[in-house]
Amino acid sequence: MKDGADPMHPDWRTALNQANAAPRCHARSKRTGEPCQAPAVTGWQVCRMHGAGGGHPAGPAHPRWVHGLRSQEWTETRKAINDLAREAREIEALIGEGTKA
Repeated sequence: MKDGADPMHPDWRTALNQANAAPRCHARSKRTGEPCQAPAVTGWQVCRMHGAGGGHPAGPAHPRWVHGLRSQEWTETRKAINDLAREAREIEALIGEGTKA
């Protein structure tokens, strides 16, 4: 071995250089406006303190799920029902105009 280096432990300088070369968090401080200097989590653009890997699942698996009447799926269903009802009224109005003559 060279200079008593332990092959099981990499050179600490190499590890430090790799940590310093890591991409940095893209978040900015609200108070100072300075960018966050923490390393970004792998696969994210922000650090662990600014929300990388956080959040809850959507829908019934979310801890604050109550009934789902304002969920995106229910909103789209309501819009489809309203569109069908509107079309039915228009068809009914056309049929009513044809029978009056």
